[in-house]
Amino acid sequence: MDGGCGPVPYTPDRHQTVLAVVDVQARLVPAMHDFGAALANQRRLIQGGGILGIPVVVTEQYPKGLGPTIPSIASLVPGPYVEKLAFGCFGCEPFRQAVDGRRDLILCGLEAHVCVLQTALGGLAAGHRVFVAADAVTSRTPGNRDLALAQLARAGAVVASTETLLFQLLVAAGSDEFRAVSKLVR
Repeated sequence: MDGGCGPVPYTPDRHQTVLAVVDVQARLVPAMHDFGAALANQRRLIQGGGILGIPVVVTEQYPKGLGPTIPSIASLVPGPYVEKLAFGCFGCEPFRQAVDGRRDLILCGLEAHVCVLQTALGGLAAGHRVFVAADAVTSRTPGNRDLALAQLARAGAVVASTETLLFQLLVAAGSDEFRAVSKLVR
């Protein structure tokens, strides 16, 4: 049920969307600014995506050096994960294959000014509509995060909150999915 409303510009289409969780790894996490808040929103996106049937791709930047995906993400997405050396996920063939056939890409993860930024720019260059969950990304410093989000908005990515993206994917109230997603954001 869509309540007579359909997707609008700058809104992800749930049937064309993939969620990428970028490099939320054990050795990166302790250095991140306000990681707890970002993690809570990453988990909301993953859980909401599951309710809505949105595929999730998890990446790991050089896991030998940066460790595995943290347990609170791994418990929601058991893998396998895309291992990479390139900062931008589009520099990795398995990632490109995982998002192939989906127009819209929602990004969350670490670090906003490195891997998330380069992935978003790569997605835009590849013709995807890119949505960045601003409250589900972080960096070591808030300044780097803020500069990355500003650059992404100028480049054509949609920068929005987790809650905004989840409700845009829902389109309308009145369904079991709406009730389940609503519980996630309370």
